[in-house]
Amino acid sequence: MSGRGGHVAVLGAGSWGTAFAKILADAGREVTIWARRQPVADTLRTERRNPEYLPHLVLPERVTATSDAAEAITDAELVVLAVPSQTLRANLAEWAGYVHPDATLVSLMKGIELGTTKRMSEVIVETAGVTADRVVVVSGPNLAPEIAAEQPAATVVAGTDSRRTALVQSSIRTPYLRPYTNDDVIGCELGGAVKNVIALAYGIATAMGFGDNTRAMLMTRGLAETARLGVALGADPITFAGLAGMGDLVASCSSPLARNRTFGEHLGRGETMEQAQAATRQTAEGVKSCLSIRDLARAHGVEMPITEQVERICHEGMDPRIAVDTLMSRTAKPESYE
Repeated sequence: MSGRGGHVAVLGAGSWGTAFAKILADAGREVTIWARRQPVADTLRTERRNPEYLPHLVLPERVTATSDAAEAITDAELVVLAVPSQTLRANLAEWAGYVHPDATLVSLMKGIELGTTKRMSEVIVETAGVTADRVVVVSGPNLAPEIAAEQPAATVVAGTDSRRTALVQSSIRTPYLRPYTNDDVIGCELGGAVKNVIALAYGIATAMGFGDNTRAMLMTRGLAETARLGVALGADPITFAGLAGMGDLVASCSSPLARNRTFGEHLGRGETMEQAQAATRQTAEGVKSCLSIRDLARAHGVEMPITEQVERICHEGMDPRIAVDTLMSRTAKPESYE
């Protein structure tokens, strides 16, 4: 790595991209946010606010914004990708030519690509034409409004190149955010992707009036099926007991700030997918990723019963009550992560 101390590009002006730009600036980095819409970029630059996503946050002086991707990316030492996971490939195909040959690409996305069943780091490697060691993943319980309000939090920085993970770690270390490093990219990405699906199930169950026993069952058995898939793909099972596994799952299931849980609540109240989308107005990654995660599990012979039922509710119109009956009538087995 060059150690140029260059600026950081954050591509995506949603809630987490905006909050992450604040974190970087508070840690001493110069940051340029790319926003798809010019008016959003203008507001970020001139008013230092993102009223659509984090209306109470005033961004630090070190943050600027543009709607010109080339302007944001050129000569950036870190290129942070914070777009919806299913749009990554198309966006990065347009941006890859601007990325410096030694830049580190940082993924904030939590999803599995439809059709290819690739993790986000795999899409980055394939689309940008970079080696896997240049990609670093940030995952964990990262509820953007809480971090923007500087409530104490921790996250995981995962990568195979220890120098690059250390660079990202130092670039986001602040008095309110403690980043840990990990070399298990597979486990961290799967923990972040599958927890969105389990949070949908948790929201559905909550809206149906089920209590703490049901919700505890969904979280723990959801973690079990996440770990089963992870082990099948080569992840370290210990990862799922940490911030990127259990930590992220608990936050996404238990917090009303979590968009997947909120989306699930609308479905649990009997609303249609269209009604739930109109009410939440933000991307609930689990709605699309449940399809690709189901396909990935089937390809590796892994049972993921909660994911299967969420997919049926979201994409096959199954009544949530029938999904509950189906889960509860499965053949009893010993409790295991295998």
